[in-house]
Amino acid sequence: MVEIFSKRDGPRREDVQIKRLLEQNRGVITKLADQLSNGRYSQSQKPRELPQAQGLIIHIGGQPAAKPEPIPKVRITPNGRVIAVDETSGRQLQHFGDIRETPAGKAFVLAIASNRYIAPLDEATSDALADMDGVTIGISYGEDEFAADIGRRLDMASES
Repeated sequence: MVEIFSKRDGPRREDVQIKRLLEQNRGVITKLADQLSNGRYSQSQKPRELPQAQGLIIHIGGQPAAKPEPIPKVRITPNGRVIAVDETSGRQLQHFGDIRETPAGKAFVLAIASNRYIAPLDEATSDALADMDGVTIGISYGEDEFAADIGRRLDMASES
């Protein structure tokens, strides 16, 4: 045997009872909502008036402000990248190389094509730092001293 349930026309009897109960108690519900929300419920139900502009709105277009010249600073990141950053904005300006773990300790690897870097340094920078490629960094010659040396060679400050 098969029973077929079809949808009745109109709302369900339970829905009609709930709507009637809500409408009969609308004042009490609103009062409670205002009490719980410190009056914000009634405030949110009121229509809002949009402020009208009074007078003319004048917009003066022009050239954007000139960006200040970046102030480079040598920095060694926590993951061992040796970079130049802008002192004011913190944006990276140039990547000099990486400090990598070797069997002898930590060593600096210059960002040049022979060290398999995709974007090698320009010639002037790589020539200035060529003798620092492979320098071991340890207790006697720390990262702060290393960053200061790079900064001196390239006329930049270093981050301590």
